[in-house]
Amino acid sequence: MSKSTATRQRPLSPHLTIYRWPVTMAVSILHRVTGGALYVGTLLVAWWLIAAATSPSYFEFVNALMTSWFGLLVLFAYTFTIFLHLVGGIRHFVWDVGAGLEKHTASRLGWVSIIAAAVLTVVVWFIYFAI
Repeated sequence: MSKSTATRQRPLSPHLTIYRWPVTMAVSILHRVTGGALYVGTLLVAWWLIAAATSPSYFEFVNALMTSWFGLLVLFAYTFTIFLHLVGGIRHFVWDVGAGLEKHTASRLGWVSIIAAAVLTVVVWFIYFAI
């Protein structure tokens, strides 16, 4: 085998510390992650419903877990996950009809998706605590 005589330093390939994610890529990854997270959250909701159908004492146990500070945090994240996945699906529907495919419009739709999911989550939880 021959040895390489290259004296120049090879360029580094892009990695997470130097690569800036476009918002469309971040929202696309979040859409996939939220799709998976919805399975876990739905299992929690099913557990709560099964507990309600089982016995009052078991329901009190599960309900106490769900209404603890950690349970409310998980439910808040689940609510955000639902809305982010919903708004992401609407964004994909808009693209499917052929609109919003320009680079600046797609980026704007990505930011709108994140902001809309956050606003909808806060509104739902505001209504929950107001009632």
